[in-house]
Amino acid sequence: MDAVRVALLREVLAGTEWLGATRRFAGVLRGSVVSHGGGLLLVGTPEYEPWHLAAHLVDEAAWSGTPELAPTLVRHDARPSDPAHLSVGPGRLAAARRGETLLVVSLDRPGAPLLEQVHDARRAGATVLSLGPGEGELAAMAHESLAVPEGTDLDLDTVQHLVSAAAGENAVPTPRGRRRFRDRLSRLADQLTAPPPARW
Repeated sequence: MDAVRVALLREVLAGTEWLGATRRFAGVLRGSVVSHGGGLLLVGTPEYEPWHLAAHLVDEAAWSGTPELAPTLVRHDARPSDPAHLSVGPGRLAAARRGETLLVVSLDRPGAPLLEQVHDARRAGATVLSLGPGEGELAAMAHESLAVPEGTDLDLDTVQHLVSAAAGENAVPTPRGRRRFRDRLSRLADQLTAPPPARW
C-alpha cells in the first residue's frame, strides 16, 4: 500500500477511533525503540508471519530517518540456509533483554509455546507489544496492545499499514535544510487526495 492509498484510507476512517488508536500504538512502538536505541523484534505465529509489516517498517525507518524502526523478523521455520535477514529463529526470543521491544502480530490467539517465549522475554525486561486479538493471554501480558476485533471493516493487514505509516510519520523532525523525501511524498499525497477547487 503506497502513501496515496494510506492517505485515502485515513480520509475514509476520519472520525472513527481507528486513526487515534493506530497513532497511539505507533507512538508507543516508536517511543520504545527510539528511547532504547533500537532492538525491535517482530514475530508472528507459525501460521502467520508478518512479512509485510516487516517490509513496511524497514521502509518507514529509511524514509523517516529513524533506523531504530527497522525490525528483526523472527521466523518459526527459519533455516540456517535462508538469507541472513530471514534466518532468525525463535531462539532469538529467548535472548531478548531489557531495552529490546518485542512486537507480536497474530490473526488468532497464539499457542502456548509462543506465549511462553513472550512471557520469558517480558520477564527478562523486554517491552512487549501485541497487534491482533484484543482478548487472551497475549493481550494481558503486553505492555501495549492494539486489538483488531473480528467483524470490523478493517483487517489485520490494513491496520498494520496504518501502524507502520504512523510510526514513520511521528519521527522527530530533521534539522532545517532540504526537505526529506518523506515530507515531499506526504505533500504530494495531500495534493492528490484533496477535493477539486470549487468553480463558480
